[in-house]
Amino acid sequence: MTGISPPRSVARNAAVVAGALDVLVIVIFVAIGRDSHDEGVNLGGLVKVAAPFVIALAVGWCATRAWRAPRTLRTGVQLWIISVVLGMLLRHTVFDRGTATAFIIVATVFLGLFLVGWRALALVISTRRAGSAASRPT
Repeated sequence: MTGISPPRSVARNAAVVAGALDVLVIVIFVAIGRDSHDEGVNLGGLVKVAAPFVIALAVGWCATRAWRAPRTLRTGVQLWIISVVLGMLLRHTVFDRGTATAFIIVATVFLGLFLVGWRALALVISTRRAGSAASRPT
């Protein structure tokens, strides 16, 4: 890296895309869970189950200022921990929903794999692109 910051519009776009991907991860997690429990994948049900985790994710974005480095692994790990811990607390206390041990384990693994995983994949792709661009003759 050269230490030069990207233009604000590029940084803003990266943050918007990262935020959308993070929310998508939670929605997919909820949709898979609802489908596996034969609860159907309807909008009302998705919102009801996803809400505590999306709220926790939003708190995580604010607490970590994730928009500053939305694609780093560190940001992914921080958002993962906040989303799981705060999401479970909200689910249990505010939304009066269950937090069985199996659910906590599945949520922790899935959200960790995908909130951190898409960032790891982006890192690998950008590293490969940078490497292939550097090896091109000028």
